Amino acid sequence: MDRNLAKTLSYLSLHLIIGFSVAYLMTGSLAVAGGIALVEPLANAVAFYFHERFWEGRRAASFSLVHAH
Repeated sequence: MDRNLAKTLSYLSLHLIIGFSVAYLMTGSLAVAGGIALVEPLANAVAFYFHERFWEGRRAASFSLVHAH
């Protein structure tokens, strides 16, 4: 297995375990904790995609300003 893929999967596992644990401690519900542990990383992935697009647009805009002279 590729090292980056292994690191990504181990981080995902850690993230799910922490998310589930925190949600369970706060709610006492296995169902709610499971739902949060699954939905939250998906929401973060979508947010990350748009965050990267925003920053890529800023980089392109600053590049064009610098090279406009």
